[in-house]
Amino acid sequence: MELGRLEYLQALVTEFQVTDSPEAKEQVLANLANFAYDPKNYEYLRQLQVLDLFLDMLTEDNETLVEFAIGGLCNLCLDTTNKDYILEANGVEPIINCLSSSNEETVMSAVTTLMYLTTPQSRQQTTALPVVECMLRFSLSASRRLSNLATLFLEDYCTPQQVEEARNLSKHTAVGIPLPKD
Repeated sequence: MELGRLEYLQALVTEFQVTDSPEAKEQVLANLANFAYDPKNYEYLRQLQVLDLFLDMLTEDNETLVEFAIGGLCNLCLDTTNKDYILEANGVEPIINCLSSSNEETVMSAVTTLMYLTTPQSRQQTTALPVVECMLRFSLSASRRLSNLATLFLEDYCTPQQVEEARNLSKHTAVGIPLPKD
């Protein structure tokens, strides 16, 4: 069975690479993101460079591909090896860029991924001032899910000083990241 799992995941990656159909790409990426949920698949997904595939998809214009890619990364970064890989591959910046998505699922996954990626070494990047400002705005969102998640981020991952600095800065600037649509 184990060999079959690797072969199946390899077939998915190959299909993603060779298909020209946007719908097929979305379906395959959704499948890969779902497989990223199971720790039994972590090693195979690393071997097949699926983390790189997900990271690459974060900058796509196709919002559905971005949603599935950030969802896949969110599933994978619970694993220490995957977390280290994402951090070393400069994955935090494209993940932060997902915070400006109009797709709430993408934003929720991006916030959660930033939480999972926060370590003493990465904290400066994952809780940079623009991120904290963004979380302050999200904490005021009409979406309870987003509001609660952003509040959790501010309380558990940011220092009171960071939150205060972001609050003061927000008072003096016209902030550009819109809230996601439902």
